[in-house]
Amino acid sequence: MSIPANGRTTTRRTGLSLPPDLPLSEWRHLGQQIHVIADSSAWWLGDWLVFGQEHYPDRYRQALKQTSLDYQTLRNYAWVARKFEPGRRRGKLSFQHHAEVAAFPEPEQEEWLTRAEEGGWTRNALRRQIRMRRQSPEAAQEPGVVQVNVVAERRIRWERAAEIAGLGLMDWIIQMLDEAADDPVPHISGRAADPPALGA
Repeated sequence: MSIPANGRTTTRRTGLSLPPDLPLSEWRHLGQQIHVIADSSAWWLGDWLVFGQEHYPDRYRQALKQTSLDYQTLRNYAWVARKFEPGRRRGKLSFQHHAEVAAFPEPEQEEWLTRAEEGGWTRNALRRQIRMRRQSPEAAQEPGVVQVNVVAERRIRWERAAEIAGLGLMDWIIQMLDEAADDPVPHISGRAADPPALGA
């Protein structure tokens, strides 16, 4: 997928040059193409990172050397890509639509994506609908509520990290917990044993 090089439109890494007499219809079509490429690149990069995780031991370290994206952005792309196999991704919805519901169980993901697709919701509209359901009396009575008390300093750190990731605090917490559950690392307490003496 690429922007057609017709001699009138010039693409560079740092800009796009358009002719002054470009018809409105071509300008609109070009914008749609750019949007599709930009949105698809998030999926492509996510799949690329998942492949690297599965096949190469250095994973994100190598990815960071090849891209200008920060660590958290790379983790977000890979996390969403893992949550949605290619066959479950909705072509009419953006990567950000999928990211909004990635933390949900699969049936709930499908429900929200279907509603967003049929209703023509933007990402923000989808987020509002989810928030409204969570705030409804019926949602408040649903089981599975987890409450965690944290000191103010820790909450501020979490909120800052969530903001950088472009997520709400609760969505960020769920994402971090899901990632930890998907790839658990044993916690080793205590100090390491002293190395044996030479010649022992």
